[in-house]
Amino acid sequence: MKQLFIIATLLCFVACKDAETKEVKPSEAETEQESVKVELYKFDGGQVTANKLSLFSEGDKYKGESKTLADGFYLIKHPKGILLWDTGLPENLVGNEPYTTPDGGFTITRKDSIVNQLATVNVTPEDVNYIAFSHIHFDHTGAANHFKNSEWLVQDSEYKFANGDSIKGNSFYAPASFSELKKVVQLSGDHDVFGDGTVIIKNMPGHTIGHQVLMVSLPETGNVLLSGDMYHFEQNREESVVPQFNYSIPQSKKSIAEFEEFAKQNNAKVIIQHDAKDFSEMPAVLN
Repeated sequence: MKQLFIIATLLCFVACKDAETKEVKPSEAETEQESVKVELYKFDGGQVTANKLSLFSEGDKYKGESKTLADGFYLIKHPKGILLWDTGLPENLVGNEPYTTPDGGFTITRKDSIVNQLATVNVTPEDVNYIAFSHIHFDHTGAANHFKNSEWLVQDSEYKFANGDSIKGNSFYAPASFSELKKVVQLSGDHDVFGDGTVIIKNMPGHTIGHQVLMVSLPETGNVLLSGDMYHFEQNREESVVPQFNYSIPQSKKSIAEFEEFAKQNNAKVIIQHDAKDFSEMPAVLN
């Protein structure tokens, strides 16, 4: 009987040690992601005053209203390189009076160049390994040609549109503003920029044919989701309003649903890039 008791005790000890060994631990990918030092910087790419805010809905929802929108661009520093997300309005606006489009729809202005602003964080155009736009509307590609040595991460559908006939004469686009980008990496969906899950480009078409958003996982702040032009201001998001000038309204609505689900799953803080309040309240750097 005593021998049986000793055997049972030994078996219990072994089982307990085995349970300790099999204790659930974070995956290697999660551990690596938490340890990576990533920083997200915001910069001012100008302002857009929507003089005819009704353009930002399918009907006359905002008829007679106007709104000033931010036009930020963002820099992500990662141990494996630097990504630039958007570049703001055309730089020929710097030092000049605000410009109003011929149809009176928009008034645009920009105070400073991209090179000057990046210099404040000790970055030159040559330091930027990757450049990506949420989409290729002129207010996001205005300073792109400074980065001709960077790899351009673009959805294949967006790149084909940029080199096709449909873009010609369309006032929302300025192909000359990104014509120097020759190191093209065509994407066909989501893309893990640095291969460790910390900086993810999500394909969210609708606003343009190859519109995309960006999630950055920061060690202290957590997940931050840059919206591109999924929305232009908070009321758009609250009411899931789609601008009438989007490339595809049905696709936009599908992407909105996917965007919100993705944000929820990742407990991500959403930054609406054109929302003046979101832009002003966001710190100059997040880590």
